[in-house]
Amino acid sequence: MKLLAATIAVAVPVLLSSCGTAEAPKPAAAAVQTPSVLVEDAWVRATVGTKDTTMTAAFMALTNPGNADIKLISATSPVAGMVQLHEMAMKDGKMVMQEKAGGVNVPATSHAHLSPGGDHIMLMGLKKPLKPGDEVPLTLKFSDNTTHDLTVPVKAFTEEEEHYHPTPSTK
Repeated sequence: MKLLAATIAVAVPVLLSSCGTAEAPKPAAAAVQTPSVLVEDAWVRATVGTKDTTMTAAFMALTNPGNADIKLISATSPVAGMVQLHEMAMKDGKMVMQEKAGGVNVPATSHAHLSPGGDHIMLMGLKKPLKPGDEVPLTLKFSDNTTHDLTVPVKAFTEEEEHYHPTPSTK
């Protein structure tokens, strides 16, 4: 009998407290995880048959499905001694290729294209010439602390070679 009385003494206050009108706290909603930047259509320009086989460029489409801008801040590849983000810019009345300070912005819910004649990834100090059909490992690092490890196909480059291997001006 003492056991039954002790059980009721503990159970009644617990049961009564659950009958109150205050709502029980709701579990926190699961965090919606938006994927980082999506990388599509990546390719690297072949160097076989070019004047300078020590450098090339990588191109791709970057899509940001999130609600905050993300920047491509760097890239690395074991096939190159140095990898930089580059842009084409007007300088002294001429289009020149230069390192892109601050990285490549990929706007929220939008995209950025790395393309010949625009923003691109330069691979310099190549350890060997690259021919169509080769594959290049490339790691991209973004401002949201994500990285993408890619295996990028090498394709023939049919546009003007001068975009990436400017000839010295002769004045």
